[in-house]
Amino acid sequence: MITLDCRGQKCPLPIIKLAKAMPGVAIGEIVRVLADDPAAANDIPAWCRLKGQEFVAGHGQRFDVRRVI
Repeated sequence: MITLDCRGQKCPLPIIKLAKAMPGVAIGEIVRVLADDPAAANDIPAWCRLKGQEFVAGHGQRFDVRRVI
């Protein structure tokens, strides 16, 4: 599992960081994004839908994304 600490960053920075990390992530691997911007709760699942990735879970300030493609 890869963890991206995006706490203290306003959107779209957590999404940009997630997008830049994805090419280095193996298919099936999970990326955990730590983000305290309230917009992340909507933005990360929306990004997953747009990019064909799997939004696994979101709990508080923790969001798990599985690389699918």
